[in-house]
Amino acid sequence: MTTTPVSPVDLFASALHIHPDGGVRAAERRMTSGDPGAWQIATFHVENDAEVHADHWEMHPEAEEAVCCLTGGVRLYFRPTGPDEPEHMVPLRAGTAAIVPRGRWHRLELDTASDLMSITLRRGTRLERRAGVR
Repeated sequence: MTTTPVSPVDLFASALHIHPDGGVRAAERRMTSGDPGAWQIATFHVENDAEVHADHWEMHPEAEEAVCCLTGGVRLYFRPTGPDEPEHMVPLRAGTAAIVPRGRWHRLELDTASDLMSITLRRGTRLERRAGVR
């Protein structure tokens, strides 16, 4: 048996990539793509809506996403699926999470500065600017 030195990983500077072979590696955080087949756990400190791309919809075609609010508070919005439907909003407070279904367009807005964590398979992630927002 070999021993490998273990050192801490700054979760606000790196992401954890979980590979199908069971490997876990610290790596660069990527919002729209990542290691093929690797799930990404990314943690963020955010101060304003621009840091959570509130002016864009996001969608992950290959996996669900866990959106976790560690501190602060955010609103998770789902894009309407029909022409006359409103956006559906889910409030997230510190210590809560929501599961975004695979292929569902979503976005965030802050209530206050927050620490967030997302867990998803980023491969194929798409961003689309919200209509009427500059």
